[in-house]
This record gives sequence, structure tokens and C-alpha cells, in this order.
Amino acid sequence: MGELLEVTNVSCGAQTVERLGDRLLTCAADASPAWHALYTRYQHEKVTARILTDKGFEVFLPLYSASHRWKDRMKQLSLPLFPCYIFIRGGLDRRLEILSTPGAHSLVRSCDQFAVIPEQEIEAVRQVVGVYLRAEPHPFMKCGDRVRVNSGPLAGIEGILFRRKDQFKLILSVELLHRSIAVEVDGAAVEPINRGGSAPELDNKVSSPAYA
Repeated sequence: MGELLEVTNVSCGAQTVERLGDRLLTCAADASPAWHALYTRYQHEKVTARILTDKGFEVFLPLYSASHRWKDRMKQLSLPLFPCYIFIRGGLDRRLEILSTPGAHSLVRSCDQFAVIPEQEIEAVRQVVGVYLRAEPHPFMKCGDRVRVNSGPLAGIEGILFRRKDQFKLILSVELLHRSIAVEVDGAAVEPINRGGSAPELDNKVSSPAYA
């Protein structure tokens, strides 16, 4: 389940840093630069995001809650919705500072340029995380019946509708990374964007993006 916890404002040069607990880390900055994806070392997403935030970068790390058995008890963990990835807005003029951050591995590239993550994909994920709905990673969904949520806290969000028995899930993807997340929705709260779509298809064998 995505959650927003306490908000702490910290001076960050001319910016204001918003730390939203352990569920979502973001730094408020200029809204004009594009979003990029930073590939990180395994299980270093949160520490890398915190360091980058302290450096003044605008960072988005969506998390979800998962229960794991630890010896004789269950433990609630906050895990990245997109393992090994952090989203960072702009800052490419300081990319050496980004890549020298502990845990940072490389910036994702596409066609020999630093890849741009569409704003609407980031905002859709941010909306899911921000309304405390249960979200979790999902195998990348290549195609399916595209729908738009027409009511409730996710109104306006578009994605692929996936049905299993009596349960409906909305699949949101970051296309460039070939990564998806799923969030439960009411089947009566969505409307088709187009008719005659193909049946949902899971793509578990996807090519990896380039890094630099």
C-alpha cells in the first residue's frame, strides 16, 4: 500500500525539500526540467534517494508496504515499486555529482541520449502512492484493454485493465523501463478508452534499457 507519512521541510539552497516519511521521497524544485531514471545498486534505492535529496536534487522514489517473515515474526517493509530505479528531475548539468552518489550506478539512456520519462507516467504513479491505495510491482504489461478511471481518488488516470476472477487491477507502466505496477480498482469506476482492444498480455521477457 502506498502511503504519505509525515512531511518535513528542510532548507535546500533556494529550494524546499519535502521528505514524506519512508513511503515517498521527493524534493520540490523547478517544474520545467524533464524526468530521468537513475539505475541504482540493489537495495540502495532509499539511501541513494535521501543523499540526492540532501544535495538539492528533485527525487521521486515511490514505495509500497509488504509483509515479510523474519525468523518467528512478520515484519512490515517499505519497498520500491520500481526496484533499482530512482526518478530524478533535471540536474543533468550535475550528472557527475549524481553518479558519484553512493548506490548510484548509471542514468538510463535511449538512442544515445539520456532517456526522458513522460511527465504523465510519473504523475500517475505519484497519484496512486499519494492516496494510500494498495499498489505493488507487476510484470510489464505490453498490451491490453486501455481504460480511464472516471470516479474515486484515481479519477482521470489511464492504464490497462487486468481482471482475475472478480478482482480488477489497473496496470500503470513506465514504458521506457519495461516496468509496471498494479493497483486494485472498482470495475464499475472505469470506462474504455477505445473499443476492440486485444486481450491483456504479460511480457516477462523484455529487453533491458541502455545505461550510462
